[in-house]
Amino acid sequence: METNAHQTKITFTDVELSRQLFGEHDRHLQHIARSLDLQVKARGNTVHLCGDEITVHLARNLLTQLYGLIKERYPVYDTDIDYAIRLLSADDRTLLKEIFLDTVYITAKKMAITPKSRAQKEYIDAMRRHDIVFGIGPAGTGKTYLAMAMAVAALTKGTVTRIILTRPAVEAGEALGFLPGDLAEKVDPYLRPLYDALHDMMRFEKAAALMQQGVIEVAPIAFMRGRTLNDSFIILDEAQNTTSEQMKMFLTRIGFNSKAVITGDITQVDLPPQKTSGLIEAKQILAHIQEIKMVFFTQRDVVRHRLVQDIILAYEAATEKKLAAANGPPPGIVPTVPA
Repeated sequence: METNAHQTKITFTDVELSRQLFGEHDRHLQHIARSLDLQVKARGNTVHLCGDEITVHLARNLLTQLYGLIKERYPVYDTDIDYAIRLLSADDRTLLKEIFLDTVYITAKKMAITPKSRAQKEYIDAMRRHDIVFGIGPAGTGKTYLAMAMAVAALTKGTVTRIILTRPAVEAGEALGFLPGDLAEKVDPYLRPLYDALHDMMRFEKAAALMQQGVIEVAPIAFMRGRTLNDSFIILDEAQNTTSEQMKMFLTRIGFNSKAVITGDITQVDLPPQKTSGLIEAKQILAHIQEIKMVFFTQRDVVRHRLVQDIILAYEAATEKKLAAANGPPPGIVPTVPA
């Protein structure tokens, strides 16, 4: 043990709750020790921490707040520990209860859907307060999933009478004619991610019945033309692949007592080079309208497998390296030439 290591201990009053906090065979404590690179040992309902002072302070804050969540009957998983570490590392004044206990929806499998980052919390609050919300950021940040949860919650509460899910089928183009089946079957593969998110929220049979009744509609964005969508929760997914005309058309379909959520990643545009992304253009044109809220996510908000965040960071670093190589050395610096 290092002589300059900082040591402290925390004793939790409830033995049963402390067991839940520590995890089976102290699994949660071991996870924290690996993640923060410090020594964590449990004796009874007391935890002993040893490491550098800043890390020990973070671990103490983490364990105390996780214990508070468990007291509120929040089930803590390894992924929750990862999200909590990320939040408290960025700001040790963060109150995990304000984020983790904000339940959006309880799925058919009795899983609570809650925000896992500050951006997700801001996004959920924006959907509650605004009729049009843009969620812009990389894959894996929960943009579509949380929007779907809010839509199903609104339908369940009766605040809307239908859910409309749409996205562009930009990869299809003229190749649609070569795919088997009618038009609906041809575009179905491009809408599959929306179905997947929907079936996470409710049983397959219930979702299928609501779709049969027209209460839930999943369609390519071209099907929105000429309609007025009242009493609806509308989600436009993969909006970076809408054209300027499609985005304007979609935004002007919104009727009374409706909410629209537009999600996309402006770094993943699949449109032909000569086409302007409707999402990028809308981000610029609509920024001044106070009733429209734009929420921006970064790689720090990725809530998929932890490797997804590493992959995004690696690609960003590679892109920056390519740009630097293409632009050449800064003025005044002569590149070295091997002898």
